[in-house]
Amino acid sequence: METPNPGGIDLDFRKFIKNIDATVMGRNTFELVMTFESWLYTKPFFVLCSTLKSISEKLAGKAEFLNYDRPTVVKKLNSRNYYNLYIDGGKTIREFLKLNLIDDMIINQIPILPGEGIPLFGFLSKEQKFNLRKSEVLLNTPVKNHYVKIKL
Repeated sequence: METPNPGGIDLDFRKFIKNIDATVMGRNTFELVMTFESWLYTKPFFVLCSTLKSISEKLAGKAEFLNYDRPTVVKKLNSRNYYNLYIDGGKTIREFLKLNLIDDMIINQIPILPGEGIPLFGFLSKEQKFNLRKSEVLLNTPVKNHYVKIKL
């Protein structure tokens, strides 16, 4: 699927990464990231996985595997002074949302309807409310929306 960024412009990703403490993603997204030409992540990087056991030489010192339930992952990373976590990957985001572990979301919308796929949020047993903090149009097509959870 083609995305509306033919020049591969950064779209503030580096600015975004500067404002986080660590990245957390699932194995499937990690395997996709491994196909990228360059390593985009400058902060500590954690992969939620029970099947992979070793990091390739290419990523030695750049990534670490974690095999804990999601609340324990957050507690362990907080204990290492990582509080502002970038949670990436559809399944991982849905798991963290179901457990009410996400307070802040940036959702980039690209106006392409693939016809089928996996729902963005899946089923949540309890309603979660967010306020829109900021919305901006990027390259006249994608829209970046920043939401903050309403504490009930």
